[in-house]
Amino acid sequence: MENNHRNVLVFGEVLMGKIVPITLELLAIGRRLADDLGEELYLMLLGEGTGRLGEEAITFGADQVYFSEEKLLNQYNSDLYTHVADSFCRRVLPSVILFGHTDIGCDLAPRLNGRIGGGLSIDCMDLSIDKEKKHLIMRRPVFGGNAIATVISNRVPQMATIRPKTFQPLEKNLSRQGDVIPLEEKIDPSLIKARVVNYIKEEVEGVKLEEAEVVVSGGRGIEDKKNFTLLKELADLLGGAIGATRVACDEGWVPAHLQIGQSGKVVSPKIYIAIGLSGAMAHISGCLGSKYIVAINKDSEANIFNVAHLGFVGDWKEVLPPLIERLRELKGK
Repeated sequence: MENNHRNVLVFGEVLMGKIVPITLELLAIGRRLADDLGEELYLMLLGEGTGRLGEEAITFGADQVYFSEEKLLNQYNSDLYTHVADSFCRRVLPSVILFGHTDIGCDLAPRLNGRIGGGLSIDCMDLSIDKEKKHLIMRRPVFGGNAIATVISNRVPQMATIRPKTFQPLEKNLSRQGDVIPLEEKIDPSLIKARVVNYIKEEVEGVKLEEAEVVVSGGRGIEDKKNFTLLKELADLLGGAIGATRVACDEGWVPAHLQIGQSGKVVSPKIYIAIGLSGAMAHISGCLGSKYIVAINKDSEANIFNVAHLGFVGDWKEVLPPLIERLRELKGK
């Protein structure tokens, strides 16, 4: 591998003036990779107010934070972000580049890869370093989550998008020292080929699905829209959010933005409770990163039991009411 590439680079995301959780997770795994390589960890932040976030990022593991408060970068733009990232990477030559497996990361990573080359693996759930060869070892689900592939690239930079909630952020360390460095490059507005004309904030009641530590998900077996109220009650008692399979969303039982799976959202909660769903691989690929999967299904042969850590074979209509009642008692409600 070329020896002129060094250091690990994380492309951070900022929302409403705050570093988003996936960026802190990337700093955690990035810190580990950088230490194994004997190199430094860089972070790039783009947009208004990012300069003041640099010191905070250093307490979470970064060695150097590069930022630009150019107004044109306040909102994500494919053309401008790719240009800035391309220019920066050609200058600093990182050996490893990490992105969140988010709307931004999934758009920016392949664009940047097309500009600077290297190897890119998406939706990774584990990363490590071959210390002898200094290769990045990337592990990601394939075949709808039915298998885990190990990917190694002998080209640099080695790039990966990381599934949210795969890694735990580091504890904040106020004693850490680092540098916060402004990017002085001027942005040419003529680079913009597409613009965002409207921004609609998704109205979410309670915990956001992607950020929930507990997700209660229902499928075809829930049978009716009104039955999801019981799942919502369980989710509320556990401080979590509800999700659903494609069938449940297509039937109109829950909004489409709650769909989990290959054509929906990817979640990685501490506890994923799958109720009345068979466990099609397209759905499982969206929840495979959960720490614990609990399944309730009356079909003992349902595929969901093949990935569940704990399973209840039975009718959810008989299992859920006493469970909810017991939780109410424990919470004094």
